[in-house]
Amino acid sequence: MSDCCTPKGYGWVFSEKMAESDARRYRRKGLDATSRRIVEFLKKQGVEGRTVLEVGGGIGAIQLELLKAGAARAVSVELTPNYEAVAGRLISEAGVSDRVERKVMDFAQAGAAVEGADYVVLNRVICCYWDMPRLAGTAADHARQVLVLSYPKRAWWTIVGLGIANAMLWATRRGFHIFLHPPRQIVATSESHGLRKVLDERGFLWTVTAMRRTA
Repeated sequence: MSDCCTPKGYGWVFSEKMAESDARRYRRKGLDATSRRIVEFLKKQGVEGRTVLEVGGGIGAIQLELLKAGAARAVSVELTPNYEAVAGRLISEAGVSDRVERKVMDFAQAGAAVEGADYVVLNRVICCYWDMPRLAGTAADHARQVLVLSYPKRAWWTIVGLGIANAMLWATRRGFHIFLHPPRQIVATSESHGLRKVLDERGFLWTVTAMRRTA
């Protein structure tokens, strides 16, 4: 793991308190706008009977919505254990405990221990990991049909905003960094693993890109 991002730093950002806050928001309002874009896109591809792998899905809201829409199974991979208790309660409430498996591990480093899936989702995850080629490449290898990613739009306001945020993180020695990986490199990495771009939807802050298996 990079010196800029430590287990303690990830634990501080993706904390149990954050998990509880995300769950309250999901129960009240449902999916946020970016997550909703991802789910709607995958529904159009057809989710009935499909398998889903989500890396860094937090409380698992996207997985739950896809399972409700007819997906057969979902696997969640998280870097820290702080979301597990909250996610477990949401899974139980949705009545899908027998269709969800949750793992805590560094997917980019140990992805071989996880089976592939029809649909692989990385929602606002690429920007939290230092080794983008390894993470995106591992995710692409696991996508039997479609890989969907969201990451910060590369614009002056995101460059300035993330620069300020990173300066504050560095000053407070949080052991965490936010990355603005070049979108072309993200797409090129996925393409080098046998995928082609079929969606490039840019919002004010977040870009949603979908890649489909070519053969």
